Amino acid sequence: MFSSVHCMMEIAYVCEWEKRPKSNHCPSIPLVCAWSCRNLIAFTTDLKNEEDDKDLSHMIHIIDTDHPWDVNSINSGHSEVISCLEWDQSGSRLLSADGDGQIKCWGMTEHLVNSWECTQSSSVDGDPIVALSWLHNGVKLALHVEKSGSTNFGEKFSRVKFSPSLTLFGGKPMEGWLAVTVSGLVTVSLLKPNGTLLTASESLCRLRGRVALADIAFTGGGNIVVAATDGSSSSPVQFYKVCVSVVNEKCRIDTELLPSLFMRCTTDPVRRDKYPAVTHLKFLTRENSEQVLLCASSQMGSIVECWSLRKEGLPVNNIFQHRSPVVGEKQPMILKWRILSATNDLDRVSAVALPKLPISISNTDLKVASDTKFFPGLGLALAFHDGSIQILHRLSLHTMGVFYGSSGSSQRVGEEPAIKRQRAGGPTLHFKALQFSWTSLALVGVDNHGKLHMIRVSPSMGQMLDMNTLLRHLLFLLEYCMVTGYDWWDVLLHAQPSMVHNLLEKLHEEYMRQNQALQQVLSTRIVAVKASLCKLSTATAARACDFHAKLLLIAISSTLKSLLRPHVLNTPDKSPGDRLSEICAKNTDTDIDKVMINLKTEEFVLDGPPLQSLQQLIQWVGDFVLYLLANLPNQGSIVRPGFGFLRDGASLGMLREMLVMIRIWGLLKPGCLPIYTATSDNQDSMFLLFRLLTKLWLCSRDESHPQDPDEMLIDECCLLPSQLLVPSMDWLPINDGVITKIQSKHPLRLQFGKPYTLPGVNPNAQVEVFRSPASQRMDHLRCLHLGISPTEDSKACTRCGCVTMLRSPNKTNAMRQWEQRWIKNCLCGGLWRRIPSTLT
Repeated sequence: MFSSVHCMMEIAYVCEWEKRPKSNHCPSIPLVCAWSCRNLIAFTTDLKNEEDDKDLSHMIHIIDTDHPWDVNSINSGHSEVISCLEWDQSGSRLLSADGDGQIKCWGMTEHLVNSWECTQSSSVDGDPIVALSWLHNGVKLALHVEKSGSTNFGEKFSRVKFSPSLTLFGGKPMEGWLAVTVSGLVTVSLLKPNGTLLTASESLCRLRGRVALADIAFTGGGNIVVAATDGSSSSPVQFYKVCVSVVNEKCRIDTELLPSLFMRCTTDPVRRDKYPAVTHLKFLTRENSEQVLLCASSQMGSIVECWSLRKEGLPVNNIFQHRSPVVGEKQPMILKWRILSATNDLDRVSAVALPKLPISISNTDLKVASDTKFFPGLGLALAFHDGSIQILHRLSLHTMGVFYGSSGSSQRVGEEPAIKRQRAGGPTLHFKALQFSWTSLALVGVDNHGKLHMIRVSPSMGQMLDMNTLLRHLLFLLEYCMVTGYDWWDVLLHAQPSMVHNLLEKLHEEYMRQNQALQQVLSTRIVAVKASLCKLSTATAARACDFHAKLLLIAISSTLKSLLRPHVLNTPDKSPGDRLSEICAKNTDTDIDKVMINLKTEEFVLDGPPLQSLQQLIQWVGDFVLYLLANLPNQGSIVRPGFGFLRDGASLGMLREMLVMIRIWGLLKPGCLPIYTATSDNQDSMFLLFRLLTKLWLCSRDESHPQDPDEMLIDECCLLPSQLLVPSMDWLPINDGVITKIQSKHPLRLQFGKPYTLPGVNPNAQVEVFRSPASQRMDHLRCLHLGISPTEDSKACTRCGCVTMLRSPNKTNAMRQWEQRWIKNCLCGGLWRRIPSTLT
């Protein structure tokens, strides 16, 4: 099935410590690494600092993938080496466990990815933790590759019936975590709604024994399955069902023994004593407790086996064969582990990574993958002690691709396998921890020198794909990220600048085919996806400006409309904001005062302070309208910002509604009106702008048959700069992430703590066409000028680079309501990171 294993993996970047610490070189210290669905990576090292001899093995390092140098090293307070790291389903909280039985829950301080604090902790004193997991929240999505050509997102990505591990009143899932200790104890900690912890511990079975390795999976019925082994390949791998409940305000744990298995290599006379230790034990997915991966190793090599739990008929003794069967009687069934596949002898495995993409694996799915050539999520990764990585099919264990280590790029055609190559002298660089991204298009690894490696994994898995097929696969994964809310950074790794235009068009086409309800849910998310795609190509950078402006426009519109209240309580179903939209859409008059007459102005009556505090948002709307109209004669090309709005009837209609609303508020509180610098004292600026905006809106409100602006409108727009002073709009936040710098396929060498810039290139060069590097800096969400060298601490979005002040200067409720919208996430949905005032 996979005839070629070439050109499927390559280094995107490598991040190392500036002053390289010395390694303990202690094989007993494992490294752990965890990748969240928000593209945050937490990892540990086994290093010591050369200067102060400080042990770093008790520290947790957290980065976001687009700013890997901005590492946040947490002094975890663990007394022993950290053995487990686990992100929660939202990707915003982290569990850590150590060799002394301590478990800690970490949360973001002020929702900043580079500021963390311990919020909860539990312990099983002196009992090392070998497996750790959050309880399942009951949300499971299935990805249907065979329906990737469907026009309905509901058919491509469907919700699977899956019960939470534990539910509160009303079926709400209860949060908490579960851990397995080396002495065979399972401990559960439940987070009660009031913030306190409810903990309990129970033995996995009556005869407790040593547990060297364990893993945790969940069943659709709400049960938990634990797999455990004592580390010897000659011992059985035991499986236990764990049920968690709350009885009389106390946590109760019930355990039950399930069928066990012996590894195949121990029954093979040739390999009986060849691989004495089980080094890796993992369920293929957290939601599938019926497939397990086992790796047995020696000092010289390893072997990997894949097992599946199946129902089989129980054979009946010959004595009962001729007995008359009872009507309706069925043959008794039994659960039994059967081996699916096994590898040949391999080099010694140092780390294993399993895919997180929720595609089902069966013979039918294998045929679908072969037909559609959609391979993400099919392979698991094995890292070896010689520094290489192999991608194996997670069911058949056939090799799908090989990576020969970070010293060079990916493998070349005609090279011999890594196992046959001559090894250089000295300690070999190899990965001690490995993790797949959430779309399986990237791998992150931590090596034995403490370096962090980001590796692209080709969607084609080494197969030759035509451009349309590759685009379809990337589009399918972008849609998956839109529906789930996961970050799509790892998909962008494979989107070349030449693909951006086609991806944008196809993404918009698929979005427009969805029903209105789903379009409304995804309306801002698709704009954010488009903005991040446009930044990958210089030809579409101006369109990225438009998409950022559209996100801000949608947010301001919904905020201003939310302030409107009906004059009387017994109003019809439509809100004042809906009525405003309906009247403005029907009334095509270019006179703003005539449109205003048709509205119930009493619904727009607000107190003075809220209006005055929103003036900077109102000013942005006014400046934006003026900028668009003044630049209309020059915008014959898509390389200029604002071009995307010329034929966007919905956005122009939104601007028109807000001008009407602002006009009414100006009658109540003139101080809230946008300020224009006019050449004539008797110039009614808003009247003029509304008239021109309406003419432009009439040309594009019918999206199926847009019209070009007439000559008279263009002539009037040409005169605008002589009538009003046109502001210079601060269009695009500076995007200092690595995603725009690694499209050339050349790996980047980065250092923790040192921001990366291209050699000899001004870091602001990509936005100089829109903004001078020495110009005023902006608070992009409050629409305030911060000056050339701001002194206030600020935070920046990890995705779009949007900057806003960390502390709010506002005291009014209206502005706080606006700021609360973005307290957790940026307007594009990205996470916040603190930036010092000197870098703003």
